[in-house]
Amino acid sequence: MPLSTLAHRFRLAPLAAGLVLLTACATGGGGRTSPGVNALYAQLDQSSKGYETALQQAREGDDQASEQSLKQSLDSLKQAAARCGNTSGCDPQRFFSVFDRLLRLKDGGFFAGDDLATVGEEGPDETVAGEAGETGGAAALPQAQRSVTLLRGHKLSELIAMNGAVKAALEMWLTQWRSNLVDTWINYQYMRYEMWPQYEKADLPEALLFGIMAKESGGKVHAVSRSGAAGPLQFMYATGLRFGLNSQDGFDTRFDPAQAARANAEYMDEQLKAFNDNLELSLAAYNGGEGRMRRMVSGETGVSFYDPKIYSQLSEETREYVPAVLAAAWLFLHPDSYNLHFPKIDGVPGTITLKRPASLSELTICLGSAQGMDDGWFRTLRNLNPRLDPQVAQPAGSQLQVPKELEAAYASRCVDGPWPILASDLHSAVVPVVVKPDPPAPRHTVRPHSRYIVRRGDTLLGIVHKLGCSDVRELSDINDLKHHNIRAGQVLRLPSCRR
Repeated sequence: MPLSTLAHRFRLAPLAAGLVLLTACATGGGGRTSPGVNALYAQLDQSSKGYETALQQAREGDDQASEQSLKQSLDSLKQAAARCGNTSGCDPQRFFSVFDRLLRLKDGGFFAGDDLATVGEEGPDETVAGEAGETGGAAALPQAQRSVTLLRGHKLSELIAMNGAVKAALEMWLTQWRSNLVDTWINYQYMRYEMWPQYEKADLPEALLFGIMAKESGGKVHAVSRSGAAGPLQFMYATGLRFGLNSQDGFDTRFDPAQAARANAEYMDEQLKAFNDNLELSLAAYNGGEGRMRRMVSGETGVSFYDPKIYSQLSEETREYVPAVLAAAWLFLHPDSYNLHFPKIDGVPGTITLKRPASLSELTICLGSAQGMDDGWFRTLRNLNPRLDPQVAQPAGSQLQVPKELEAAYASRCVDGPWPILASDLHSAVVPVVVKPDPPAPRHTVRPHSRYIVRRGDTLLGIVHKLGCSDVRELSDINDLKHHNIRAGQVLRLPSCRR
């Protein structure tokens, strides 16, 4: 069997196992474990060992034996999972934990050993992605780059505790936040050539960069939060200054993808050193402030983020933020194992030289859905040219950053013909100006009165007219008067009146 085909099967193996495990029925009752349940657990353990054996055989080049071991282990796992649902006392969580363990075993690529492919050599998962017409997360990266999934000598997935908080975040990314996750993936692929090298230099895992960006901005370079955080990685102004993000010719470099990624890598490196490589505490510091986190930890850098004395002191935003970033990073590494498909994106960078004046908005119109981009190219053009106002026409001869796949589309759609004319006509449309009416003439000052002393000869109607109160009934009601009777010397409470 060709090595690429075998690698393809291994890449899909956790998905197959996951689908089986996730269909296992609910837990059985408590009490002493029955012999039948023990037998299922033993079968589960044996299946897991068989999976490991298959991986090892593949690393050693024995493809035929590896394929046979894999088939046997998955068949056994399938049978045990199916029987668990019908066996009283059998705990499906054991099967879920095996699924998690197999993903961790797989993490870093099919060839999980120390010998990585050389630069420029196509990795097995890359070949498979091309054959299958799809790509996903780390599976789409060259092996030399995929090796940088290590964080201080540990695989990133080993640092992600698959607890309730992270599982809940996985569900959110796969349901309510799914479109945002996919949009982040698309946006990131076009900016990857600017952002990833900054993380690579810092020896930080790319999945972490993706996870932070997914939660922070969705890959929108010009995002600004209500608190004033800005850019694809949402730096506050003061923090940005500390890491070299400032104003250059009137442009806030927090909006520059490469500069933001560099500053983020430096920040994360600083926090990881401060918290003894505790990733969760470092992310909490990024979201909630490093000063506060250091005070909470008080030097106990080995403390868990989920320790009640830490977790209960955090804001709800930070309690959600940390597992959400880790879950997005996990899905970046293992999309296929969660029934998630990231679209194949050709993010190779390119440039165009304008043949006629045009704004980014006009280019978006004339490019339309070129190269199958149904949502149009506005976001990508803005992300790649963050210093430009999208509504301002750039002169002929200006050079713009675009995906290389758009170079031909620009030449065929945006230089001559009806589309640039249409785009220019729409862009130059004049919107009617709303004429605001003149402000009303100032009226005499309204002064609220708290009380009024009734004088001899006063009547309620006379008081209302004299003080400019609303009406007799309101004045009577507020003072609980019967039949509007008043007497000299009586103190009346007044509504807002004016003299």
